[in-house]
Amino acid sequence: MFQSKNESETKEIGRRLGKKLKAGDIVCLYGELGTGKTTMVKGIASVMGIDERDITSASFTIIAEYSAPVPFYHIDLYRIESKRAAELGLREYLYGDGISVIEWAERAEAEIPDGSIRVRLKYAGDDSREIEIKGIDI
Repeated sequence: MFQSKNESETKEIGRRLGKKLKAGDIVCLYGELGTGKTTMVKGIASVMGIDERDITSASFTIIAEYSAPVPFYHIDLYRIESKRAAELGLREYLYGDGISVIEWAERAEAEIPDGSIRVRLKYAGDDSREIEIKGIDI
C-alpha cells in the first residue's frame, strides 16, 4: 500500500509503475471520481515519453492512442455503461502489443484478462490517497 499526499506523489507512483511495464501489460485503475486516476496515468505516460499535458480526463475521447517505443493506450470508460463496454472493441488494444491503462476499469471487467495489474485509489483525507497495486511489484 502506498500513501500519496499530493498530485506530485501520485504521479511519482505512476512513474515507478510505468518503469516496470512492458508490451502487452494492462493496468486497471479503480477509484471514485477525483481520486487521482488520470494523475496516475500522467505519471505512467511520462515514462513512455508522452507529455503529461497530452493526457486528459474523458470528455468525448474514450480511447486515446499515443505513439511511443511501445504503443500506449489510455482508455477512459467514465462515460460508458458496463453493458456497452463490449461494443468498444477493447480486445484489439488489450490483446495487442501495446500498454493499455484503463480508468473506470470496473465498467469493462468482462473484457479484461486475468493477470492484469489492478490499482485502487482511495481518499485518505484532504489531498491524501491510499494506492494499492496488485499484480506487479514496484
